[in-house]
Amino acid sequence: MSKSKCPKCSGTKLVEGTDYTHVRPLGKPMSMGSNKIYTFCENCGEIVSIRIEYPHKIG
Repeated sequence: MSKSKCPKCSGTKLVEGTDYTHVRPLGKPMSMGSNKIYTFCENCGEIVSIRIEYPHKIG
């Protein structure tokens, strides 16, 4: 999968966004956790990747 091209529509305008819902470690509901960062196609909305902004805050 190419990070510079949408696998669904072949669009080349990929943008990043977040929903501000934190990922938290299991068993630690009060942890601050970290945001999910989505990379998606601006043309069709297909999500190309999801990553954790600060993975060290999950462990």
